[in-house]
Parts: sequence; C-alpha cells; structure tokens
Amino acid sequence: MVDKYEDPFVKIAAMIGGDEYLKVARSLLKTEDATDEEIASSTGLRINMVRRVLYDLFGKGLITGVRVKDDRKGWFVYRWRSRRDEVENFIENQKKKILDRLQKRLDYENSSEFYHCGNEDCSRVTFEDSLDLFFKCPSCGKVLKRDNADIKRHEKIRKNFSKKIDTIKIDMRV
Repeated sequence: MVDKYEDPFVKIAAMIGGDEYLKVARSLLKTEDATDEEIASSTGLRINMVRRVLYDLFGKGLITGVRVKDDRKGWFVYRWRSRRDEVENFIENQKKKILDRLQKRLDYENSSEFYHCGNEDCSRVTFEDSLDLFFKCPSCGKVLKRDNADIKRHEKIRKNFSKKIDTIKIDMRV
C-alpha cells in the first residue's frame, strides 16, 4: 500500500504496475546501484518478475541501468538506479498523451452525427454507418434515429470531454 507521504517515484511506480512495482521502487530508493538479484532478495519477488519490472521502468525512463562486470562471477550484470528527477517529466508526458487523445475524441464527437435505436445495450452509430446499415441497429435490428434525447446526450458527452480537456490544460498550465 502506498503512503500519502511516499516518494513520488514510488507512487508513480505503484500506479504503473501495482505491488510488484511498489516493492521494486522502494528497494531502488534504499539501495543505489542495486543488481536485479539484490532487488529480488530484498523484495522477496522472483528474479524474472523483478527483471520485468526493471525493464518496464527503464523503458519509461524512470530508472537507468549501467552494465558492469561482476568480479566474483565474471559476467556482466546491470546496476539499477532510480531517476527521481524524471518523475515530473514522465507525468507531464502522460498528461500530454491523454490530452491529445481527449482532443482527438472531442474532434470526432464534434464532427460526427450519431444515431441510436433507444436500446441502452446498443452503441451509437455515425450517420455514415447508419446509411450503410439502412438505419437499422446492427445489434438489435431496431430503427436508428436521432431524437432530442440523443442530441442532449451527445452534447453532454462533448461538454464532459471539453471540461476534462480544460482541467488538464489548467493543470499543465498550457
């Protein structure tokens, strides 16, 4: 479980992958330049799980790995170190990706006209797809139509996307 006073590096790691990531992140903060074997013994996790977590965190730019030759064994091992200074950049990049996806979805919502059969289990269909389907729902076969309730629901969806985009922009100070 993540403590609210926990280091941001540990919080982000836990959000990315759960308990295993949390244990590995805490271990990395306790021991700089730790090997995967050292991390596995300090966390109680299997070595392949530790390596999977390390490679994922490395791929996200949250840790670094330096290859060194192990004097006892004679082969190369990686020494892992947290990059706590990169946590803010990682968060900002994730916000940018989310903002971009939300903006694309809002653009799609704004440029499309949707039709619906009235059945809650069925999804909305764009005008173009409705034409191809001869205005029959592909799920239940009912007639697809566009009434005031659908228009209001669509407007509510667009407003929610706009509100979320504005919230993220304010948070990012864009």
